[in-house]
Amino acid sequence: MTETTTLQNDKQLSAMNQLAKAAPNILSFLKQGDLIEAKLLARTPKAVHFDLGKYGTGIVYGIELLNAKTIIKNLKVGDPVNAKISEIENSDGFVELSLANAHHQKNWQELEDLKEKNEPIAIKITGANSGGLVAELLGIKAFLPVSHLSSEHYPRVEKADKGKILSELKKLLGQELNVKIIDLNHRTNKLIISEREAVEGSAKDLIAKYKVGDVINGIITGIADFGAFVRFADNPAIEGLIHVSELDWRLIDNPKEIVQINEAVAAKIIEIKEDRVFLSLKALKTNPWEEAAGKLKEGQEITGAVHKFNPFGAYVDLEDGLWGLIHVSEFESLEKMRDELEIGKKYNFIIESIKSDEKRIVLKLKKEE
Repeated sequence: MTETTTLQNDKQLSAMNQLAKAAPNILSFLKQGDLIEAKLLARTPKAVHFDLGKYGTGIVYGIELLNAKTIIKNLKVGDPVNAKISEIENSDGFVELSLANAHHQKNWQELEDLKEKNEPIAIKITGANSGGLVAELLGIKAFLPVSHLSSEHYPRVEKADKGKILSELKKLLGQELNVKIIDLNHRTNKLIISEREAVEGSAKDLIAKYKVGDVINGIITGIADFGAFVRFADNPAIEGLIHVSELDWRLIDNPKEIVQINEAVAAKIIEIKEDRVFLSLKALKTNPWEEAAGKLKEGQEITGAVHKFNPFGAYVDLEDGLWGLIHVSEFESLEKMRDELEIGKKYNFIIESIKSDEKRIVLKLKKEE
């Protein structure tokens, strides 16, 4: 290294030190990737210049100009805009900027803030698929999974038919829903929202007035293969679920055997869990199993209709809402059982055992003499 070069380097270092002392923020703060406020200075067909104050002049050109076309077209000289630093200084001495990236980054930051606040947000549904609904928040696509719909909008279709689910979801297109952000990741462009979280949050105080054991009056608002939904008559913002096993003491294949849409019912609250209310109709009906021990005994002959088959045997409807089970072992095989028994037909059985605590009566087919 020559003496001349050493002197030049020393002068450059001295100049930088003086600059750092005069305006320390320029060197210590301004860096690639930072967001900065820029004011429109001038525009040409190939570039747009911005005033960055103490940081000098910024420029947007090339692909960045194309990407920011919609942002720039409404700006007037002196208007502020958020910009992201792409290059601290290019060959012409300008700070290269990206407006589109800054806009995108700022929106994600606002979404982070909204998630942190945990407050309901109004969104408009723009799309649907069998997995859920699609909307936009601050220009970013958001997904609302079916499992995170409120009970009011949850698609109640039998057999979880995907085609029917999609048909029900499409009815929500164009509607405005209140949601909360439950998950987001700007690196993967993931934004997940939940209507259920927003609704349950507002219903939490309403549900607090009820307790397990309360009997409520309600209206059947929906029926699915797993049960029925009931809207509280005195508090329509609350909707509870009656599981199919809680509709009646007897075996049920379809909840429509017991209840119908818009039917008024009285139901007992049997569980309140995570702001959800679970109800029972059968809890308000006489429990036939409590009387079974007094009315029935082992070895007794009883008549019943075959209700349905399963791999272990057949269920039999008995009197007064009781049911029994005849095991496949009573026959040589499942096929032979199906040959001997017919769904819906009545047969004479012998009670082999009664286990009221397990709600089980084991039967044997009476052999004809």
